[in-house]
Amino acid sequence: MLRRVFLGASASLPLLAAADHASAVDPAPAATPFDGSTVRNMARQLALQPYKAPDSTLPAPFKDLDFSAYQGIRFDPAKSVWRGQGRKFTVQFFHRGYIYHDRVNIFEVADGRADPIKYSSDMFTFEKVAPSAGDLGFAGFRIDYPLNHAAGLDEVCAFLGASYFRAVGKGQGYGLSARGLAIKTADASGEEFPVFRSFWLERPAQGADIIVIHALLDSPSATAAFRFTIRPGADTVFDTETATYPRTDIAQAGLAPLTSMFLFDANDRVRFDDWRAAVHDSNGLQLHTGHDDRIWRPLTNPRDLQISSFEDTSPRGFGLAQRQRAFVDYQDLESRYEKRPSLWVEPIGDWGQGVVELVEIPSDREVNDNMVAFWRPHDPLRAKGEYLLNYRLHWGWAPPGEVKLAQAMQTRCGLSFDQKHRQFIIDFVGDSLKGLKADAPPALDTGADKGKIVSAVTQANPDVSGWRVSIELDTQDNKLVELHARLMQGDQPLTETWIYRWTQG
Repeated sequence: MLRRVFLGASASLPLLAAADHASAVDPAPAATPFDGSTVRNMARQLALQPYKAPDSTLPAPFKDLDFSAYQGIRFDPAKSVWRGQGRKFTVQFFHRGYIYHDRVNIFEVADGRADPIKYSSDMFTFEKVAPSAGDLGFAGFRIDYPLNHAAGLDEVCAFLGASYFRAVGKGQGYGLSARGLAIKTADASGEEFPVFRSFWLERPAQGADIIVIHALLDSPSATAAFRFTIRPGADTVFDTETATYPRTDIAQAGLAPLTSMFLFDANDRVRFDDWRAAVHDSNGLQLHTGHDDRIWRPLTNPRDLQISSFEDTSPRGFGLAQRQRAFVDYQDLESRYEKRPSLWVEPIGDWGQGVVELVEIPSDREVNDNMVAFWRPHDPLRAKGEYLLNYRLHWGWAPPGEVKLAQAMQTRCGLSFDQKHRQFIIDFVGDSLKGLKADAPPALDTGADKGKIVSAVTQANPDVSGWRVSIELDTQDNKLVELHARLMQGDQPLTETWIYRWTQG
């Protein structure tokens, strides 16, 4: 992560007009010149000004819409941007209302010029509410592309609400989200939620399979500029360039943040009387450290908020993954959790020292995103600094790259046979374990920071073409115990390292 200091300036700020939120009745901003430095200059200049909250004013009844009524406001596909122009991408917009009160300004960029895309109620159909005569503006947008079939358009990504956005790979449905910036996540004083205030959509060339989006982010603590180069496919990839400009010192900055949902699975379902086998968008945090270690941390839904930090230098990647990919793993015909994407963050350049932080928030409903993961740099972000960070987001079935070590594909937890201890069952699967004989099992490296491991054994599991590890833990009345396990051949690991945080439930 690169840091520079910029000096305050008294120069006029002509570009900021395009970034300011218009009110619910103001017209959209005027056209402006645009190049690759425009949004970064706007973010830098905006950071020198006192924060001004976006205008979220909405006329009744839009400000009081419930979910059902909001779902009844639909964009007319015939009004899509670039429709009928021979381009592979089209854009549709989300109306303001329900929980989406903030207006975002959206521009089309072509030939060095940014032209505002103007709101009209004629763009939408309204089932349960009458259209308004004013310029209500947009809450966000979605991008369509022939992802699954060459003859049709599929929704490939959407930007809606605060700084949240999400995408899918081929054959997938929406699940977890990414965010532009996280600030004070899980802090007792309350989290700060930065928002995307404006977007610039570069008009793609005819036949092109790449689209570029620029975004301006704002919050009381910082501004930031984003450039997303989006390539839909089997994995949909976002090449992400960011420049962050703090207004104040930020000790708890979360960069490249991801947010997901985990309600229960075989490792953690005691509190849930549910007919399904599991409910989650992601079931683990996956890490590839700067030391080339591979780590898998199964997610849990704790009774009390939990924060786990994984120190690293120059990380090679991290993400929230969905590893269970069969319908039988969930048995949910509506939600189809087996088709939810994994999301992998691939750092570009040297990120230096910091931690990958995992925040697990108690939840009793699957509509709540209660898992958050991000990179927190070792040093705070300082006011009047410029922080450049680039990374690549991979939305797909599994993180990219060759899998050399066997992976923990299933984690189960329950009461042991003697009804006294906790039993943990981990199934490792992968090519590195193939050819091992049942009478010559791999060595087991396991341990716990508290309590006592009563027994730990390995056993071939032919039903998954892998090996099973069984750990019996005497918690010794501890309320939190950290465990780890991996299979070894001599001093070489055969599997990633399974790390688990057990908490008293």
